[in-house]
This record gives sequence, C-alpha cells and structure tokens, in this order.
Amino acid sequence: MKIWQDANLVTVADGTARIIPDAAIAVREGRIVFAGPRIDCPIEAGAETVPLGGRLVTPALIDCHTHLVHGGHRAREFEMRLAGASYEEVARAGGGIVSTVSATRALDVDGMVATALPRLDALLAEGVGTVEIKSGYGLSIASELDMLRAARRLATLRPVRIVTSYLAAHAIPAEYRGRGDDYVAEVVLPGLRQGHAEGLIDAVDGFCEGIAFSPVQMARVFDLAVELGLPVKLHAEQLSDLGGAALVSRYGGLSADHLEYLDDEGIAAMAGAGTVAVLLPGAFYTLKETRKPPVSALRAAGVPMAVATDCNPGTSPLTSMLLAMNMAATLFGLTVDECLAGATRHAARALGLADETGTLEAGKSADFAVWDVGSPAELIYRLGFNPLHARIARGERTS
Repeated sequence: MKIWQDANLVTVADGTARIIPDAAIAVREGRIVFAGPRIDCPIEAGAETVPLGGRLVTPALIDCHTHLVHGGHRAREFEMRLAGASYEEVARAGGGIVSTVSATRALDVDGMVATALPRLDALLAEGVGTVEIKSGYGLSIASELDMLRAARRLATLRPVRIVTSYLAAHAIPAEYRGRGDDYVAEVVLPGLRQGHAEGLIDAVDGFCEGIAFSPVQMARVFDLAVELGLPVKLHAEQLSDLGGAALVSRYGGLSADHLEYLDDEGIAAMAGAGTVAVLLPGAFYTLKETRKPPVSALRAAGVPMAVATDCNPGTSPLTSMLLAMNMAATLFGLTVDECLAGATRHAARALGLADETGTLEAGKSADFAVWDVGSPAELIYRLGFNPLHARIARGERTS
C-alpha cells in the first residue's frame, strides 16, 4: 500500500468541488482504497507514505473530445478566418476537415504516432490522465483504422488511458462528393465492422451538420453501432439545429458535443437519456462564434456538462485543458465547480468511464493530479500558467 498524505483533497463526487484538508489517498495495486481525512485512513504495516506538503489534489483531468491523431496543420485557414471567411465558407472552398485528409492519408501508423505524441505530452503535462482520440481524417477504411491503431499505440508509449472513437462519418471525401449515402454504405459501415472486429473502437461518433451528414445517415451508422454493442456520441448543433442531440439521445448516447444551436427539445431529450453535454470553447473561440451553448437551460434541466479541448488542426488547435476550463468559465459562464466537474466527473461519464475514473473514491483507478495552488479557482483563472506538481497514473507518479 502507498499512502499519499498531507493533501488538500478536492472531491467532485456530487458535481460540487469540496476541499478536505489534511487528507490522504491510500492506493493498492493501482486502485484507490481510501480517500478522505488522514485521521480516518487505514494504515497497513510497511505502507509507503508520500508527503504532499499541503498541496491541492484533484482527480486527474480528462479530455473527453480530441482529434489528436492527424497529419499536417491548417494555419492558412486561420489566416482566411482572420480575413473574414466563415467556417462553412472555408469548408466549401476545399478547406476544413477535408483539407487534412491528404496529409493524414500520407502517414503510416508510425508517422501518425510521431506527430500525435507532442500533442499528447502537452495534455499530460497539465495533469490529464485520460484522453479520448477520434479517427475522422482518413475517410477511407484503411486510413481510419490506422488512426485508431495509432491511438491504441499511444496508450502503450505513455502512462495514460486512451479511449477511441470511430468518426469516419466526419466529412465526405472528394472522391465521394455528392454521394454521401454511398460513402456511408461503402466506407463508414464496413469500416465500423472491421474496426470493431479488430478491437479498435470504444465508441462511435459522427458530425451531424449540413456540410457533413444528415440525421438519416447518422441513424444508419448508429443502428450498426447498437448492433455491435458499441456506445454512440455525436457532434451536434454546432452550426445549425438538425436535431442531432435528440437523435443521439434516442440511442442512449454518451454525449452530444458542441451544441451552440441546441433547442429545448434537444435539451429535454438529453436530460431524459442522461446524455452528457460536451462543451468545446476552443472551437467557439477559434471560429469567433457569437452564439453560445444554452448553458443556463442545460443547468436548469440537470444535464451534466463536460469540458474538452476539441484538439484538432483547424477549428481548435488547443492542447491545454487548463485553458479550456478558463474559456468555459469566461466565454460560456460555467462556475469554477462546473469547470472542474466538467473536466473530471462529467468527462468520465461522457466516455462511459464513470465507474473507473473522474473522482477520487475507493475502488476507482488511482489517477490524480497534485497542484501548487490553494484552491480550484486558481487552476481555472490563470492564463498560460501550469501549476502541476505531479501527475499520478494508476498510483504511480509520472511527472
């Protein structure tokens, strides 16, 4: 047993951040056996103790929405947007998601891993312990599955939990332009079957939008996911309201993500299904959007809100969960408690990992972050400052 003690322990078990002073976390074989006041901590003979000097301890952060594996960059599109081009104008001019495809297809798995590792390391350096990684820039069966293979390999190279999402329904590649139904039938669905057979897929995602896939097309993808026993999630209501949130909720979806154009019907559907709202302020900021997700309505309906980076080469080149939390507070009006819960407890739920991580409770994986700050607010209000003292993954210090 190892006991991490003399900590100011932040709990978010009920979505509210509370500090337990003079706390301890006891760990055995990578799992928490106790987290609470040090005076109540069971002590075994020969247990190793690690003093934390009164530092703040939170669950390890969770980035529950990333496109970490990709080739190339889209700095030129950044310049186009600075000149006034909208997201849709960039996409219709041949930019956007499709512009990353050729750079990604040019990479083998080794190349994908090499380009993704610096982005992964940036997240881990800020106390992140779990990262979701999507495919979606290959848009062919071979390249989509190579992206997922790269994501799986990343988990062997760093002490981090990687969760994969199959996102072949991200954009329609040039060779299928005007033939979205054919692309779904010939690439998305057979690729899903093959990826599942190889054990590469933890969840199935899609982009339900006018420039991407319709609700009818996404329903075909979700029907197969359900048949294969895979959970679903969806990029929904980012640029318009196509009813994507209600659609994914009907399938018991883990999450609906973006949600700037979410309406009351979608909120009610999410509340009824327990679907998490994943807020992505990095994309909102980068695209200079003005319509915000309906945070107050989500809050009133009891829909859990997660926060993620949406790390991608075009619309959110963000590799900082600390900055994502600050943006969620500053741009979207989340409270400090909501930001921290959104990056831990609710993010775990958005990945189907609520029983494994996201809070510091007996039985869960010993994934936590030790910070040189005195309160959760200090984690969220600073810009460009990283107060991480140590990151603990499965009970072992990694930094």
